[in-house]
Amino acid sequence: MALNLENTVDIIELMENYIESIRPPADIRDKLDINYAIDKQSVIIYEIRPAFRDPSKKIESPNAKATYVKKEDCWKVFWMRSNLKWYPYDPKPKVKTLKKFLEVVQKDEYGCFRG
Repeated sequence: MALNLENTVDIIELMENYIESIRPPADIRDKLDINYAIDKQSVIIYEIRPAFRDPSKKIESPNAKATYVKKEDCWKVFWMRSNLKWYPYDPKPKVKTLKKFLEVVQKDEYGCFRG
């Protein structure tokens, strides 16, 4: 089940403001950019870079994910390892709000989200 419309509007506003605050300067966004996607119950933050072998192609590399669990009324926090699988973020595997998720990502205590 996807997030409801009311929550989705709030999520979009929060994420748009966050992404705009961390995006690189406009003149280098063709080499590195950051964006997000909403996929069912999850919000995923990812980097966009030119492909190494073919710079005309762009590669999206997800690095942080929050999945809403209605039953627990919380967001589970994940990071993507080099094996391209999502793992719980041990310092803070659950947060109460999406705003708290963004604070966890920004702090990046273990260097998992941005290396």
